[in-house]
Amino acid sequence: MKHAIAKDADKAPRFWRDNALPFIEARSIADGREVCYARHSHEHFSIGAITAGRSTYIHEQAAFEVGTGTVVLMNPGDVHACNPIDDQPWSYRMLYVDTPWLTHLQHQLGFSKELDFRRFSTTHCDHAELFSELNRLYDILLDEQLETLQKHSAAIAFFTDVQLKLNPAELTVREPNLKLERAADYIRDNCTQSLKLEDICDAAELSASYLIRAFKQHYGMTPHAFLVNRRIQFARSQLRRGKLIADVALEAGFSDQAHFQRAFKQHLAATPGQYRG
Repeated sequence: MKHAIAKDADKAPRFWRDNALPFIEARSIADGREVCYARHSHEHFSIGAITAGRSTYIHEQAAFEVGTGTVVLMNPGDVHACNPIDDQPWSYRMLYVDTPWLTHLQHQLGFSKELDFRRFSTTHCDHAELFSELNRLYDILLDEQLETLQKHSAAIAFFTDVQLKLNPAELTVREPNLKLERAADYIRDNCTQSLKLEDICDAAELSASYLIRAFKQHYGMTPHAFLVNRRIQFARSQLRRGKLIADVALEAGFSDQAHFQRAFKQHLAATPGQYRG
């Protein structure tokens, strides 16, 4: 079940969780003056973006002043706190990620499987692209119109990028074509179904991190974009047969007619009704 805990007021914290993506949780604070943390730590990995204002960020024995555009990172077990400066307003977004999930991703990316979670040495940075990507992932996760496959893929892509930018390791490059073709064939054959990333990976015999990275390089789009494109092609054939738009939307695998209408127009610059004539 997807849900965001309703806010009593704009200043209240907002949480997001989705049972289909149990490894990740999101939180946002619109006015950080309303919260004050004691030093604490988590079992999970945390990464956040300061979206407005400035605050004091305590990490282990060090203290920093961070502001809009800063990305902060906390390894599992790191003692930290982030609090307002002289009652100045500030806001932030956080993602909390299960350590075993992120450790598994690290192993897929080339870190030794003999080792546990590889800690980040970076505590905070003003990396504009990373800041933008984190906010984009947050928006994707909270968008109720998007499918689990797209959200899962976006999470894999983002945390792969975080590793490569801030925690690099030697990567093993393998010839992707045959296995990627199996992934594409699986998506084509099952495009009207609600696909899971794990099912595509199993069909292709590829890890999720490798699939997300290599699929886009090979096909010029993510697996989810490839899936939506195939659904639109399927819908075109059904519309040409004169089927009702509402029926085609469901048959093609879209959650509702509005979602189908938007995707169709994005792909064809025309509505389904205009296309069917």
